[in-house]
Parts: sequence; C-alpha cells; structure tokens
Amino acid sequence: MESLVNTYRNRLEQINNDFVRYLMPQINWNNRLFAVVGARGTGKTTLLLQYIKQNLDASKAFYMSLDDLYFTTNRLVDVVRRLWQEGITHLFIDEIHKYPYETWAQELKNIYDSYPEIKVVFSGSSILNIYKGNADLSRRAISYELFGMSFREFLEFECIKKIEPVKLDEIVKNHISIASEIIRGIKILPLFRKYLQFGFFPYYKEDLQNYHLRLLNTVSAVLETDLPAVENIAFVSVQKLKRLLAIIAAMTPFTPNMTDLGRQVELQRSNLPKSLILLERARLLGLLRNADKNPNDLSKPEKIFLDNPNLAFALGVRNPNIGNLRETFFHNQLKVVSKVSAATKGDFAVDNQYVFEVGGKGKDFSQIANIPNSFVVADDLEMGFGHKIPLWLFGLLY
Repeated sequence: MESLVNTYRNRLEQINNDFVRYLMPQINWNNRLFAVVGARGTGKTTLLLQYIKQNLDASKAFYMSLDDLYFTTNRLVDVVRRLWQEGITHLFIDEIHKYPYETWAQELKNIYDSYPEIKVVFSGSSILNIYKGNADLSRRAISYELFGMSFREFLEFECIKKIEPVKLDEIVKNHISIASEIIRGIKILPLFRKYLQFGFFPYYKEDLQNYHLRLLNTVSAVLETDLPAVENIAFVSVQKLKRLLAIIAAMTPFTPNMTDLGRQVELQRSNLPKSLILLERARLLGLLRNADKNPNDLSKPEKIFLDNPNLAFALGVRNPNIGNLRETFFHNQLKVVSKVSAATKGDFAVDNQYVFEVGGKGKDFSQIANIPNSFVVADDLEMGFGHKIPLWLFGLLY
C-alpha cells in the first residue's frame, strides 16, 4: 500500500496545468461514478491528475493505476476499504482494463453501493465497454471519451494561439471572418502540415524526432496488450490485425472489396467486419458508413480511413497520399462532435444537414452541384469564399 501512496504523490508532484485538454470542462465531476475512456496516449492519466491538483485537497483524493504490480496480489475492493477508513472522498482508478481479475465491473458496483461518500472516476482503453461484465453498471456509470488533440488544441499546446472551440454551424456561416481573425500574424498552413504529421498525441513534444517510432510502439501495445485484455479475439490473431492495418495504411480511402481484403489478410470474409470494428473501437481505424448504419453493423463500410493522419507516417507509408490525409483529418475531427456518414454525392454527410466535398484549393463544385447546404472543403487555403471553406478550420471544433 505504501508503494501506491508514493506513486500517487510522485505523479501528482510532476504534473503541471499549463495545458488542459478540451474534455476537462465538459465532465460533470460531481457524478459519483463515471469513466474516462480513450486511446492509449491521449492523456487520460494527465487529465485525472490535473483535476486533483486544480480542484481537490490531495490528502482527500487518491490516484492509483491498476497496472501496478501491487494488484497482482491485492484486490481493488480491499484497497478501497482502507482508503475509506482513512477518509478518502475522491478516488481515481486508472487503467481499469489492466486489472488482473475478471471482476472489475462487480467490484466497482460494490464500491459504489458500499461507499456512497466516495466519488469514483475510472479510466481505460477506448476498447473498453463499461457496460459489459457480470455487473450492471448502466444505471450507475456514464462514460466520457477523450480523443486525440484537435488542431485547435495543437495551436495552444505549441503556444501559438489560444482559440475557443468553434461550432460547426459557425464555421459554415462565418468561416471568412473566423479565418481572418485567426491567421492574423501567423502562417497557418505550415502549422497545419506539422499537425497532420505530428500533432495528434500530446507526447509528440517529448521527443519529436522519435515520435513516429513511439507511435508505432503505441499501436503494437494496443494490439498486443490492450485488445487481449478487453476482448476475446480468438477469431483472428494479432498478427493478422497488424497486417490488415498495414494494408489499409498504404491505400487511399476506398469502398472496400471485402473478399479481396480478406484474402490479402488471410481472414474469412465473415470475420473481416468484426476485425474492422475492433480496430475502429481501438481508435486505429475510422469507418465511414451510410447514415442508416450503426457502429456495430457488420455490413461493409463505404470507406475505410486510418483513425488520424499521424498514423500514416508512423506506419511507414512513404509520401502518404494527400487526398487520404485530407479526408482522414476531416473524418477524424468531425466525428468527435457530429454524426458523419457517407454522402450520395460528395464525400461526407454531416448531421443529416450538410454535405462536404474535400479536396485541394482548386477543387470545384461539380460533384455537389445543386445539392442544398453543400460545401467544398479545400486544403492549401488560408481563407475561403462563399461555399468554399479551408480544411484547417474544421480542426477548431473541440
């Protein structure tokens, strides 16, 4: 137990609040039990520790990570009992999916029921289904997801400019005035290019030169450690998932031929949709579906993207296709705040209200002619005009 206390104190001492992720003010921290999930590397641990440092008496709060060796021989419920006896009122449990017992859901339920004086926040992989298990958490816990950094956050993290999030409707209606204000005094396009290559995960700043190698290691850790900890993946080996990811990374966005793709990966066609959904939940892929499809639909998606543009560079793609990067960025940023689906004409339908065609600055309106509420989203453009909007502006949504 002493080792857990020392780890908590050391980690809290090292944390700083110079930059805080977008999710912090969106969370209702007064909830008695909730989850913060997200892809590995998005900053969940930092978020929890920042909240403690900013808002709580550290002696009344306690942070612990369940991947600590202490939990190989000790149960979570026993630790919480001791913390309750010592007057802890706020408990932050990290890496819940690493708990070496299959009873984490039941234990959380018991903690919630037995210690109403304690507020509990737990975090885990984006793959984690907090409602899955032998205990019904659906009436007790809600879930927030922390996505990777937006372009807006990247500008703040780089100490370039602090900008408040902009709603999609505001971008569509007022993109000229918004862009005009932001680009005053800065060269936005070189910064956007840097973001596409390096800016999605906060840890890029620790070692820019080796960022893509570290990101590749993160991908391997998700496939080799996080997935087996959360899901039964007997239907496919980890190596086949790696091969699937590599094949998709080398392609431009496309409507997949499931039979051909399955053959390349040596997967039965019936197992391929499950693999794609699993990689999507792990935030390694982004799947574009028709508007009437739900995320668990096993029919083939209309397009397959990598989850974020940084992955293309990390997975060793030489000179990633610029059209691929553009659409990947747009899909990645919009899905956080909107419902994004395949459009009958154009590239994306958003919230069943707008249609967007994504391309370079020379992109015309021929593919979306006469479609109401349709817009061209153009790369290599600082400012737009009319229904032509700069691509980088869609990085300001969260």
